[in-house]
Amino acid sequence: MNNALSSKQREELLQTLKLRFETHMHRHKQINWTDIQTRLQANMDKLWSLQEMERTGGEPDVVDYDKETGSYIFYDCSAESPKGRRSLCYDKQAQDSRKKFKPKNNAMDMAKAMGIELLTEEHYRKLQNLEKVDTKTSSWLKTPEKIRTLGGAIFGDFRFGQVFIYHNGAESYYAGRGFRCSLKI
Repeated sequence: MNNALSSKQREELLQTLKLRFETHMHRHKQINWTDIQTRLQANMDKLWSLQEMERTGGEPDVVDYDKETGSYIFYDCSAESPKGRRSLCYDKQAQDSRKKFKPKNNAMDMAKAMGIELLTEEHYRKLQNLEKVDTKTSSWLKTPEKIRTLGGAIFGDFRFGQVFIYHNGAESYYAGRGFRCSLKI
């Protein structure tokens, strides 16, 4: 698999990210685009992952800066769970356990192939504090091992003016449930 972007693809992606950054300044107060662009250009391999987030409908944007590592953190900021990442079981074990109507993929493997990580419950709540997302959909979240060992997985959404974190069998999948991710650069 070729994970390199052409110069045209890189330029288009950077323009898209810059426009989104400038349009949604409330997501990243006290962070400036020039620093992010410099970091992106020094980490071209991460651009492919951002392109995959974009291609699947995630609308990635910077939401934080990690002072300890010097990393900028991108989240999927689309209003609803990314369209290109829906109708998936939580992980391969759950996908394999389905006897009928197996989905084509699962959230954990798809995220890994894209070079990104599912949002944790903490990250999801942080995103919901920036703006309300998943008002009509829901998103799988990185599930604690204790819950996953028992066959479950967690997901979140925003309903009735509140963030809800629920559980479901990891093998379940729905047209309105996808997954949201993060990427550190």
